[in-house]
Amino acid sequence: MIEKHKEKQVVPAATAFPFGGTAKKELRMVFMGTPDFAVASLDKLVKAGYNVVGVVTAPDKPAGRGMELQQSAVKKYAVEHQLTVLQPEKLKDPAFIDQLRLLQADVQIVVAFRMLPEIVWNMPPLGTINVHGSLLPQYRGAAPINWAVINGETRTGVTTFKLKHEIDTGNILLQESFDIGENDDAGKVHDRMKEIGAALLIKTMQGLETGTLKEIPQQNITGEDSIKHAPKIFTETCQINWNNTVNNVYNLIRGLSPYPTAFTTLQHKKLKIFSASKLLKHPAIPAGYIDTDQKSYLRFACADGYIDVKELQLEGKKRMKTEDFLRGFRFE
Repeated sequence: MIEKHKEKQVVPAATAFPFGGTAKKELRMVFMGTPDFAVASLDKLVKAGYNVVGVVTAPDKPAGRGMELQQSAVKKYAVEHQLTVLQPEKLKDPAFIDQLRLLQADVQIVVAFRMLPEIVWNMPPLGTINVHGSLLPQYRGAAPINWAVINGETRTGVTTFKLKHEIDTGNILLQESFDIGENDDAGKVHDRMKEIGAALLIKTMQGLETGTLKEIPQQNITGEDSIKHAPKIFTETCQINWNNTVNNVYNLIRGLSPYPTAFTTLQHKKLKIFSASKLLKHPAIPAGYIDTDQKSYLRFACADGYIDVKELQLEGKKRMKTEDFLRGFRFE
């Protein structure tokens, strides 16, 4: 589906060669993204005065109790700022390809979007630039923020790079790193990263304008054997194994919070755990068993200590603090 919220006159694309320099106002760009994470980058481009000639985002989808059509966060922003919006069901749809060509973009920007076919990413003369939530080549894949926290990393970052055939393997343009706090969850890292990524994108565009960008092949940084990956997270990834160490379980909980959330079972119901703390003392009960005063604390035994649950959600109930949950729950 294609929507136009402001009529735009199609003009010849800027005359430029890859990283040879071109003026900001001449540079025609198409932005591709869907969630809130991508909005920060689009907003930076618009406020910096770049010529965003089109925005590609996911089709509206039914959601909520009434199953009403909901717009993506990127579409909402684009509509508010009267940008041309394209919402293809399939990225190889000939109608979408024709509309994309008519926009005559010099460069495409991708932030938190689907994997692009070559006919799309190879279309503009300056190529397609992706903003990725890790320090590539580490954590290539769909969930770099989650896996960095799950693996207990103390540092991560953002990379801008040129798209090519293999996912997240293109030449690196710029990178910026930042610390992950011991108690940071994926949500906190996400919120910090989207702002850092947006600022890095502007630096990348400035380098594109001045012709100062230098591409760095990823194979020049580290060998394939030492690369950690960030695959899509499935339900089985989220289930807590209480036989693991306290640190491993704690990192899993914060790496999956607030979404999709680590879970266990309590009296045959799914229990999501949003936040917790560590209690490093030898457990007096088997792994997976519960220690609670039924008033103020709820602890699960691990291999070498306890996870003290602070915020949770039992299946069929709302998210709440442990103390509030215990006031209304009766253990068998």
